Amino acid sequence: MKKWITLAWLCLLMTVVFSLFWYNQLVYSLPTPIPSGYKTVASGKKIHLAKGLDFRNDKPTLLHFFNPDCPCSRFNIDHFKSLVKTYRNEVNFAVVLMTNKSYTEKEIQDRFDLMVPVVKDSVMAVASGVYSTPQAVVLNSKGNLFYRGNYNKSRYCTDEKTSYANIALKNVLSHKNVSLTDQLAFKAYGCTLPNCNN
Repeated sequence: MKKWITLAWLCLLMTVVFSLFWYNQLVYSLPTPIPSGYKTVASGKKIHLAKGLDFRNDKPTLLHFFNPDCPCSRFNIDHFKSLVKTYRNEVNFAVVLMTNKSYTEKEIQDRFDLMVPVVKDSVMAVASGVYSTPQAVVLNSKGNLFYRGNYNKSRYCTDEKTSYANIALKNVLSHKNVSLTDQLAFKAYGCTLPNCNN
């Protein structure tokens, strides 16, 4: 009898774990709902950087809109760090923290092993048209919006063919227009701002 009870509990536990995994996969595979009152931001718009992001050079900039409590942001962090490593001499990088919780710059840098500036500024998110995390915003060397969108089609950023942020960085560095035609590059997938309710 004990064997059957143990087996029943294990089956129930596995069903619960599988259901939670399935639900999580479903939720984060759907586009993030567009907030009411959302205004599209046109490419080429001048984006004013937050206080503390004074790069004083003529390099393009990648702003990484990030919520440490968002599973999608956490899945994405290694990919973001690989972009920093690849382009650190050619591009300015910064993390824009999008959460109501209070984290210091050092806490985020230490927790995620990031050596880039970290700021908290929801004004830049609105100005750039960001309403979900993680999102990449690439500004050209004059500070104009060049690209806003996803890092990759794959949740774990493993699909090289759809490495949208990487493609945008290559284009901005070679002074080309954004050559992305895949609409998935521009749809938001991830967590709603600022509390990760989706």
